[in-house]
Amino acid sequence: MDPITVSPAAALRQITERILAAAADRTPLRLRGGGTKDFYGEVPQGELLDLTALSGITSYEPTELVVTMRAGTPLAELEATLAEKGQCLPFEPPHFGAGATVGGMVAAGLSGPARASAGAVRDFVLGVQLINGKGELLTFGGQVMKNVAGYDVSRLMVGAMGTLGLLTDISLKVLPVAPAEATLVFELDQASALAQLHRWGGQPLPLNASCWVRDDTAPARPELLFVRLRGAVAAVESACRKMTEEVPGTRLDNAQAGPDWAACHNQTLPFFKPPAPDLCLWRLSLPQTAPVLDLPFAQLIEWHGGQRWLWAPPEAQAQLRQAAADAGGSATLFIATHEDKTGARGRFNPLKPPLDRIHQRLKAEFDPAGIFNPGRLYPAL
Repeated sequence: MDPITVSPAAALRQITERILAAAADRTPLRLRGGGTKDFYGEVPQGELLDLTALSGITSYEPTELVVTMRAGTPLAELEATLAEKGQCLPFEPPHFGAGATVGGMVAAGLSGPARASAGAVRDFVLGVQLINGKGELLTFGGQVMKNVAGYDVSRLMVGAMGTLGLLTDISLKVLPVAPAEATLVFELDQASALAQLHRWGGQPLPLNASCWVRDDTAPARPELLFVRLRGAVAAVESACRKMTEEVPGTRLDNAQAGPDWAACHNQTLPFFKPPAPDLCLWRLSLPQTAPVLDLPFAQLIEWHGGQRWLWAPPEAQAQLRQAAADAGGSATLFIATHEDKTGARGRFNPLKPPLDRIHQRLKAEFDPAGIFNPGRLYPAL
């Protein structure tokens, strides 16, 4: 279907009509904004419903640290508006392309390098407006920090991949840009890097993000730990001195480090280039204190040990999921480079009772005809 190009109000009416028609004859709808995250989750199915016409910032109160916009608003537009007031989205959502939208950011629920310190997407969602599978326009949450008494439905939409409803408007909490920032780099093997991050994590240091990786582009292929500090000027400067005295390291120029961190969360670093055509990108979500995993695959580690990326064949699924489970976490097939080999099932860890029943009941309540992104999150949802 062609994109809806009318005004947001008219677009909302057209979208509601299409949802009602789809629910009547149980036609699946594939909800889509900029399409930059089409690769994520199970293979998209259904008739395309383009949501980019629902665009524009409708309310922004810098002094209240709250912004409200339509779901199809470009993420770059929102971040530029916030930057003009010295504010930001502290969870650093990845774009994965120029067309990324705020609705896609919330639906995917993905956060960048600062997630372990600053919080995740859902921690900053104050409220949403959505259309359910019955064509009803519903509002949850609000535009203030403390607005929830009972079940927080607005945050339930984060990471739901559009399976519960079509987001139309979103309110977010934002924060001021930190007064100071510094990036330190240390040459450490993976075990030493994780141990050092755990030690630093127990100290009053303004840790904001970390990334451990082996630099295969350098002749000696050094193993490097990058640590970003953010906070008050005095706190950042003191932490830089303390950390480099404890472990020999180098402070990078922010003009150099900034683009590198952006490349990290948008996955344009050399590590994220497929090393072979038959490998897939896997994401392991683990406790930060998880040890080095005994896996024969090169890794990139973020979130102070909590998020680990690696390239492995689809046949390694059982091995990776068992290793993640043994460490108290899970494994997700994040990017499948060969769809015919991986199939359209099993991207996410299977749900266990009673979570599977909870998900099914929520889906039935919000989308009784099962028309929104069927199977995108899990095969049965």
